[in-house]
Amino acid sequence: MALVYKLAPFPSSLYSPQFERHKFSNPLPVYSLTCNASTSPFTEKHSIERYQRDQWLYKNQLEQSSSFPLLPDSKSTRQNDIGLQLPELKKLLQVLKEKRESEGGCSGGKCPPGDVFLVGTGPGDPELLTLKAVRVIKSADLLLYDRLVSNDVLDLVGPDARLLYVGKTAGYHSRTQEEIHELLLSFAEAGATVVRLKGGDPLVFGRGGEEMDFLQQQGIQVKVIPGITAASGIAAELGIPLTHRGVANSVRFLTGHSRKGGTDPLFVAENAADPDSTLVVYMGLSTLPSLALKLMHHGLPSDTPAAAVERGTTPQQRTVFAELKDLADKITSAELLSPTLIIIGKVVALSPFWPVHSEEESYMVQAR
Repeated sequence: MALVYKLAPFPSSLYSPQFERHKFSNPLPVYSLTCNASTSPFTEKHSIERYQRDQWLYKNQLEQSSSFPLLPDSKSTRQNDIGLQLPELKKLLQVLKEKRESEGGCSGGKCPPGDVFLVGTGPGDPELLTLKAVRVIKSADLLLYDRLVSNDVLDLVGPDARLLYVGKTAGYHSRTQEEIHELLLSFAEAGATVVRLKGGDPLVFGRGGEEMDFLQQQGIQVKVIPGITAASGIAAELGIPLTHRGVANSVRFLTGHSRKGGTDPLFVAENAADPDSTLVVYMGLSTLPSLALKLMHHGLPSDTPAAAVERGTTPQQRTVFAELKDLADKITSAELLSPTLIIIGKVVALSPFWPVHSEEESYMVQAR
């Protein structure tokens, strides 16, 4: 039995002496921090929308205060937030277990585990969801969702389901990966239908493979529902063919993540600088300057067409087109934010939006 249901550590690190000191501290009122409640199609950290969506978790807090427990960033803040959620999570766990027992199918006091689905929600546009994803989303008991699951997708959740935000952003992880594993296991063991919602495709830079491996080792069956990964969805939105006869005979997906938050990308091999290939870089805003220099050093022409797309396929989409040598500077000038996908390769010039008429138009910011 997983840790949540034991009413003991969840996981053990959350009941450390440090956590005990902080979990009953008084959170700040919702309006004490500057929040962005309208400009992002996604769930940003400590947003009003997140706490409205997940308010069932803060039932006791809301009965004592008219505000949501919006908190500043710190380790103790994260622990405090989890401490506030824990009572309602335990109640839900018990309710779902009793529901499973009342429906039959249990023998000797033991019930079979529930279903766990890893569901890809695509890059943001809800119309890019698969029919199977919509069906599973509407039938879930509990949905654990990431930051890059768009608000429009979350509007499809059934009225009786419960949502739990487990998103991560630079400098703030609402849950560690290990805590997400334990949550999935706990509710699966209680017999719930658990849906893990991930932006894009769950098995493309989404750590879905880690969650699937963990659960399978615990005897929990996991079903994966693929989503349209950002590379495919955003390239299609711009009319960029990722491969094209005579232009690009292959495509490579790279993570732009760095080691320990630095500016150097994790992986750039010499063969990544292939002018006959298309490179798609996920999570690469901070490491792009270094990446571009390395690609050019290894032989990729400096005038290679490139595009950077912020919040692709959503109404807030913004796009920068530029040659590789200028792309990082143009992104800075346009003040693009995460999530931004970067596409590098000759195929970018095939987009109907690629500016070709004058030198002044070698750079543009295009709204969707």
